[in-house]
Formats: sequence, structure tokens, C-alpha cells
Amino acid sequence: MAYDLVVIGSGPGGYPAAIRASQLGFKVAVIEKESLGGVCLNWGCIPTKALLKSAQVYEYLKHSSDYGINATGTHDFGAVIKRSRGVADKMSKGVQFLMKKNKIDVIMGYGKIKAKGQVEVTAADGTKQVVECKYIVIATGGRSRELPNLKQDGQKVIGYREAMVLPTQPKSMIIVGSGAIGVEFAYVYNSMGTKVTIVEFMPRIVPVEDEDISKELEKQYKKQGIEIMTNASVESVDTSGAGVKALVKKQDGSTITLEADIVLSAVGVVSNIENIGLEENGIKAEKGRIIVDKYQQTSVAGIYAIGDCSPGQALAHVAAKEGINAAEHAAYLEKKHHHLPEAMDYNNIPGCTYCTPEISSVGYTEKAAKEAGFEIKVGKFPFVASGKASAAGATEGFVKVIFDAKYGEFLGCHMIGNNVTEMIAEAVVARKLETTAHEISNAVHPHPTMSEGLKEAVAVAYGEAIDV
Repeated sequence: MAYDLVVIGSGPGGYPAAIRASQLGFKVAVIEKESLGGVCLNWGCIPTKALLKSAQVYEYLKHSSDYGINATGTHDFGAVIKRSRGVADKMSKGVQFLMKKNKIDVIMGYGKIKAKGQVEVTAADGTKQVVECKYIVIATGGRSRELPNLKQDGQKVIGYREAMVLPTQPKSMIIVGSGAIGVEFAYVYNSMGTKVTIVEFMPRIVPVEDEDISKELEKQYKKQGIEIMTNASVESVDTSGAGVKALVKKQDGSTITLEADIVLSAVGVVSNIENIGLEENGIKAEKGRIIVDKYQQTSVAGIYAIGDCSPGQALAHVAAKEGINAAEHAAYLEKKHHHLPEAMDYNNIPGCTYCTPEISSVGYTEKAAKEAGFEIKVGKFPFVASGKASAAGATEGFVKVIFDAKYGEFLGCHMIGNNVTEMIAEAVVARKLETTAHEISNAVHPHPTMSEGLKEAVAVAYGEAIDV
């Protein structure tokens, strides 16, 4: 079988790459070993949001009297899991529809680069076929990282996949790691009544975020009843008894044994780059990621790498844009596209964490801006001063903005609060357009909204605040 372009993997990077290539006139095939949509649609972004929504609805129910409504109820853990899987299945079927609509062939099996222009596909029954093509896009994604002293057995020591489909709700859970995966599952299980303890190796939770965000989330999580241990590491686990015993080492060198039904390892992801033909074909990798140029092309011309297996942030929206860029670059080389794609700006990528309160951010943290040598102006607007937040009963959190004092450049934006993942796009577009504080202040924002918090934070930064 001969194609213009073959994509190995159909996740949030792979399937957009395939669709864009098809739109540009390429004959395209996608190779997928499991489910269309990859981890994001089936085991990541989408089903976790369904779980989080169920947890949030249950929280509303428990606090309905705060809104003047008398309602009681219990949750059905099995039904919550079932709904999440249903949402994921629906989205995966949506990708199937998109493949048919765009006349893209889907070849089920494990893809491995055999040679330049050749991908060997091994089907589930072991049969092999070789697919011929001119261009290859590697979109093999990532998987849950395993620590040597925290081996996952899928029963008592689990990763994110098992956490999404547990047959029964655990009474207690230790979560190792407090990145997006860790804090999202902490909220889900704590809301439904599981006793949750977070163990984080770094000095603060959500360590990639601005320090003020970390402090606020820790405050809110402790208020919700989640126990948090920072500067701590799980040294070993004992699964021989009914539950799990985790030996945790503290910063001062002392140890404590925590007991729980389950340990969830949420210490990040690792790229799927083994056994896909990199070494045999001279495709260079470094620190577990495939090396690419600004158009996502690897060290071998005509072979691209995108998403979690390449060096950019391991985020679905990053993978999607990288995939589109790879397809457009190949099309430009074939004179099917009239210009080169615009290279990614990895300093203007929004990050979103969908716990409650939500977190979103883009650009420099305050610390990073100072370290980069900027003289800065910082503004913070607390949602407790927002009329819309008060009406919604969600006054936790704030919007924080960081500007270069000299030229007014919008360096960074950090938010924590209700629905802030829907608000960060304004900051991303503003930074893309090189908007200054003056222009944001003079763009009239709607009232009452949470989103006017961004304008209010800018006003604080420049000493022009009205509402705080």
C-alpha cells in the first residue's frame, strides 16, 4: 500500500496531522495500535474531565443549601465511572467519523519505521505488512512514568488508567506527585469521600506553576480535607497486606509509614520511543525525546515527530499544532501549500489544570521573569472582589498578571479559580499580538464576569484599581 504521508499514532497530535495532510491533497493513512484518539481521548484529557464534572456536581449537591436549595443525594461510583467511559467512547467514535470524512485509511496495529518511506505494521494477531509512503509523522505519545521504587502492579499501586476505571471506590488513597494528573484525581476522589494524601517531592504542589498559585491551591485543598506532604518522597511500598504501606521520607531525613487502600503514581509521563525504529534509521533522540527542528522534522528528512515524543510541552493542544505544522511543512515541500508553517512559540503555550479551583497559566512566572532580568510590574485581582464570583458562590482564587515595567510587555498570566481554564485564551491571544497593559485596560470587558478579573489585575499592576 502506498501513501503520501503515514502517521504513527492517532492521538491529539496524530489525527489532526492526518486531517490537515488530507486537506492539503495528500493520500494519508493512520496507524493505531489501540483506540482512535489515543490516550487523551480514551484515557486522559476527556474522561478525566467527565470524572471531574461528576465530582463537581456531587459537591454542588452537598452544598446546595448555600444556594438556598434543599437537596440531598448520594453518588453511584460505578455510574460515575460508566459515564466517563461513555464520554470517551463517544469522542473516539467522533475521530472514526473524521477519518472517514477526510478519506484517511486507518490501519490497526503496531507501527515501526522499517526504512525511510516504509512503516512495518504488526497486527494484533501477529501478522505483518509494510506500508510505503513518502513522509512519516511519529505521534506515538507517552505513558505513565514508573519509578524504580514504585512499581505499578495495576491493583494496589496504579497509574492514571487504572484510576479511571477502579471497580470500587477506595476508602483511602495516597497520590504520589502533584502535577495536573495528581491534583485532578485528588479532587475527584476526595470529593466522593476517599481520604486522600498527596506526597510531593518538590517544596510545593503543582511545582511548574507560579508560587502564588501553589500556595493558593494548597490552602484550598487543605480546606477540602486533602492532606499534603511536600519535600517528601515515597521510598518503598509494601503491598503484602490488605492495603498498601508506603514508607515516606521527609526533608529532615526522618521517615513515616502511611497506610491506604491504593497508591496512585502520578509522577509524570515518559515518551513511547522504544522499538519504533529510531536507532536503525538514524533518527536522533536525546533525554527520552526525538530531536526535531522548528518544523518538527527529525534528523532524517521526511520523517517528523510531534507531541509527547518530541521536546515540546506534553500537552494535547501542543501536539495538535505540531501535527498541523508537520503536515503543512511536508505539503510546502510538495508545493501543495503556499507558505511554510509558523514555528511554535513554546513560551506562549497555555497550561490548564482542571481541579477545583481550576488553574490556568501562560508565559513567565514571577520568579522566571525576574531571573530573565526583567524589571516587572505585578497585579493581582482576588475573586472575592468579583460580583460574578460572589453570585456563583466561587470566590476562591485570583488573577495574577506580570508586565515588563520598561516597555509594558505582557510577560505572564496566572489564574486560579472557578472556570479559569476558559479565561486564559485572552492572555494567550494578547501576548501573541504583543498587546500592552494599556491596550488591555482600554478594552472594555463585560460586567459582571469572571473574565473581567484580567483587566482588573492589569489595573492593580499600574495602580489604577477601582474594585480592590
